[in-house]
Amino acid sequence: MNLLSIGGSDPSSGAGIQSDVKTFDYLNAYGLTVITAITGQNTSNFGMIQPVSKIILKNQLDFLFSDFIIHGIKIGMVYNSELIKIIYDKLKTLTIPIIVDPVIKSTTGGILIKKSAITDFKKYLLPIASVVTPNQFEAEFISGSKINSKKSLKRVAEIIQKMGPKNVAITGLELKKNYVTDFILTDRQEFFEKRKIKSINHGSGCNYSASMLFSMAQGKSIIESAKFAQKFTYDSIKNAQKVGKGVVITHKNQDPINLELSSAIEKFTEIKKISQLIPECQTNFVFSKKYPKSIKDILGISGRIVKNGVNVTKIGNLEYGGSKHVATATLIMNKKFPSIRSALNLKFQTDTIARLKKNDFIVKSYDRTKEPKSIKNKEGFSIEWGISKAIKDSTIPPDAIFHKGGFGKEAMIIIFGKSPNAVIEKISRVFTI
Repeated sequence: MNLLSIGGSDPSSGAGIQSDVKTFDYLNAYGLTVITAITGQNTSNFGMIQPVSKIILKNQLDFLFSDFIIHGIKIGMVYNSELIKIIYDKLKTLTIPIIVDPVIKSTTGGILIKKSAITDFKKYLLPIASVVTPNQFEAEFISGSKINSKKSLKRVAEIIQKMGPKNVAITGLELKKNYVTDFILTDRQEFFEKRKIKSINHGSGCNYSASMLFSMAQGKSIIESAKFAQKFTYDSIKNAQKVGKGVVITHKNQDPINLELSSAIEKFTEIKKISQLIPECQTNFVFSKKYPKSIKDILGISGRIVKNGVNVTKIGNLEYGGSKHVATATLIMNKKFPSIRSALNLKFQTDTIARLKKNDFIVKSYDRTKEPKSIKNKEGFSIEWGISKAIKDSTIPPDAIFHKGGFGKEAMIIIFGKSPNAVIEKISRVFTI
C-alpha cells in the first residue's frame, strides 16, 4: 500500500512529513512525501518557515503520480494560497481517501498557515476531504465558533461539514474530567473516550490522521478508522520519548510479534499459486503472545487474506483479538503445547493431506459430524471442541489438524507452528504448487 503525505518538514521528526513516514512504516505501508515547506524547529522552540516554490511543488506531485499507484493521501501543512491551489488542481478528481489535517500552529508555537490563505484553505481543500481531523483549537478556528458543551461541539462540527468535507473528526476534547474525547460526525455522531495522559507532546495530531488514513485505505469505515486512530494515537502518547530538551515526542514501540507476523504474511502472499489453497471463508494468520489467556492475546488480521485473481491480498489490520476461529485453535493448542504460538487456515484438499504426510508432518483430524448438539448450539465452541478432541491423546504437537466439514461448515486444514516463520517453512516445503 502506498500512502502519500503532503505537508511540511519538521527537523525534529516529531510531526509533519517525518512523523507520517514513521507511522506509515510502522503500519507496513509505503510512505510517499510531497514537501510544502521547510521549517526550523526543535522540541522547545520554533524558528523559520520557508515554503517551497509552486514549480517544485507541482514537480513533486507530477513525478509521484506518474510512477506510483497511490491508495490514500493526507494533507497537513500547506502554508499559502499558491500551494493550496496547486494541491487542489492535482487532487480534485481523485476518488481515493483524502484526509485533511488542518495544521494551524505547532506545539512549539509556530504559525503554520498564512492568514491570507485561510479562505482558500476552506474553499479548496475542505471540499475534497473524505474526512477533516482538527483538534479543538483548529475546529474553533475554522468554524469561528467556540466549543464549550456537547451541543456547541456538534454545531461546530456541522459548520465544518457544510464547508465540504463528508466527515469530521474533532480530536482531543476535554469534555469529562480525566478523559479525552474524539467526536466523529458522519451521517450520525459518535463519541470515543480514553483516559487522559497528563503530558504535553509533539506529534499526536499527525499520528491520528496518518493512522486513520491507513485504516481507511484498507477499506475500513470512518467509524472503524476513527477507533483505530484513537488507539494508535493513545499508545503513541503513552510511549512518548524525551529525545530533546523540550516536550516529549510521540512514539510507537515496534511490537516484535507484529513485525514477525507481518513479514510472514508477506512471504505467504508471494508463494506461487497459493490462491488455490485459500478457502471460501478466506484465510487468517495468527501469532500469540507467550502463555495467552484469551484470543485478545493473539495477534490476527481483522479482515482476512483473500483471493485477488491468481494472487492473494491481506485485507484489514493486524490487531490483538482480530481473529476468532484460528486464534481459538491456537489458544487451545497452546494450552497443551505452550511452544505452539502461530497458525494459519487453508482449504481442505485430500492432496494437501497426502503431501503433509509424505513430508513426515504429524497430521491429526476430528469429525464435525460427531460434534455434540450442546456444542453446535454455542457460538464459537466448535473450534475449541474440535481441536481439543484432535490433540486429546497427543504427546507431540501436530503440524496440522483438519476436518472434512459438516452441515453448513466448510472443510478446513489448520497449519500450526512455533512462530509465523515456522508455519511458512512448513507451507513452503509442502504447498509450493
